[in-house]
Amino acid sequence: MSFFSWLSSFLGPRPVEVLGQPLSAEATDVWEFEPVQIWVGLGNPGAKYAMHRHNVGFMAVDAIAETHGFEPPKKSFRGWAQQGRIGTSRILLLKPETFMNDSGRAVRAAMDFFKKEMGDVTVFHDELDLAPFKVKVKIGGGTAGHNGLRSTEAHIGNAFRRVRIGIGHPGHKDRVTGHVLGNYAKSETDGLADMLGAIAAEAEWLAKGDEARFMNEVALRLQE
Repeated sequence: MSFFSWLSSFLGPRPVEVLGQPLSAEATDVWEFEPVQIWVGLGNPGAKYAMHRHNVGFMAVDAIAETHGFEPPKKSFRGWAQQGRIGTSRILLLKPETFMNDSGRAVRAAMDFFKKEMGDVTVFHDELDLAPFKVKVKIGGGTAGHNGLRSTEAHIGNAFRRVRIGIGHPGHKDRVTGHVLGNYAKSETDGLADMLGAIAAEAEWLAKGDEARFMNEVALRLQE
């Protein structure tokens, strides 16, 4: 299957949300399930941003949802949320619709509703300081100028788990913005599809809290 065919299987049309609206009673009434973890993909909403490197967190969450058969997304928590299971763990996947710079509000809303702590949150995001398609996990750390991480840290604290997805550095600081906010090149689509598929396939190790095994298994898949 081509990358674009594979991508379209989980990146279909999405309802348009009126951004900045508070969480409604109708939105919260649908959540009878109680997740043990909240996994957040960082990105910007809208079709024009869909293939930006900065949106690879959104892509990772979408790939996980598709691979593990999560329920369709629902408008909640200032974003779009999906419930499902990975192995025996109940997971809420969340894509904030607040735009990157205000991502933390959506994370905070979901945490407050489900009464979750910072240690229950995993954030998937693009990482300039990793080579393209490298995947690393860490707990806490700095934001390295990433506005989505900065907003999340401001709203929930620092010690959440981060899945860092490498997009590589363009080589000069003057080129960073164009690189981050640029689309993946056609020559990168196979590597992107392989990486997203590996993240989704090995997500159960993340759910179990075995970050080292997750990183190892993803790396092995990408070597095949």
